[in-house]
Amino acid sequence: MALSLHNYVLAILLLALLPFLATSNSHHHHHHHHHGLKSLHFSLFQHETINKTGYIIVTGVAGPPVSQTTVPFGTLFAFEDPMTVTANISSKTVGIAEGTSIASSLDGLRSISIAKITLNLKGHKGSISIVGGTHNTKPADHPVVGGTGDFLFVQGYVTSSPVDLQGQTVVYKIEFHLYWPPYATSTS
Repeated sequence: MALSLHNYVLAILLLALLPFLATSNSHHHHHHHHHGLKSLHFSLFQHETINKTGYIIVTGVAGPPVSQTTVPFGTLFAFEDPMTVTANISSKTVGIAEGTSIASSLDGLRSISIAKITLNLKGHKGSISIVGGTHNTKPADHPVVGGTGDFLFVQGYVTSSPVDLQGQTVVYKIEFHLYWPPYATSTS
């Protein structure tokens, strides 16, 4: 009797778990299904000139002095930087990166950044919004949190890598890895 009651309880539990197991397996399958997604991958160069396109709004309270790669902890910085097709500032400008960052590490090398990148590319016009942590001397990934125009519903990430940290203008290579979910491209 105890064995049959045990089997009965086990059967009820399995039946109760079946919908969850089926949902879990199908969700996992969709997670790895990337065929047919519209994507776009390209690189641009961001040029930030101190006291011309980028300004310290509030100087932080501790840490290293202001330099091309460091600012005191808590420093609030705002920027509106041109984005070009090559690392040369005189190359074609195809976008503007505007945003703010706050120095979030005591060594002055890391910050929390928020930016809107407005682009005018062949076949794609609109803006991409990103947020995340930036490292001033190493590559950093920033999640894409939204977009407008041709970038409406876009997902993905942007990688910022320092190219030239010498002189009054610093240059970063910005690599875009953009993906549109199926519902965003069904009408185009």
